[in-house]
Amino acid sequence: MNVLLNYLIIGRVTIINELSERRKRLHDLLLTLINKDNEFKFIEEDSSDLTSSYSDKDTLNLSRVIEKNRKIIKRYQALVRTAVTLDALMDSENEENYKIT
Repeated sequence: MNVLLNYLIIGRVTIINELSERRKRLHDLLLTLINKDNEFKFIEEDSSDLTSSYSDKDTLNLSRVIEKNRKIIKRYQALVRTAVTLDALMDSENEENYKIT
């Protein structure tokens, strides 16, 4: 029973370590992609547009801020998908290199 318990604990630690390594690789890939992106923008918090009196002008400004932030988030998502894809490709290449024929 103790052997089985130790095996399960070691297996869990191994899985956690592999996930941590993958997360670090993804993080590094994402930072590299962000550094290469000449048009990288941050989400804006423009509290002057978030007023309690919603006149037509305020609504138009708020709509612009929301639309701009939506586009920025879509760009972030594209960068993350690219990092995940590159990581998966690197994993598949490594697995192919270690196959014994």
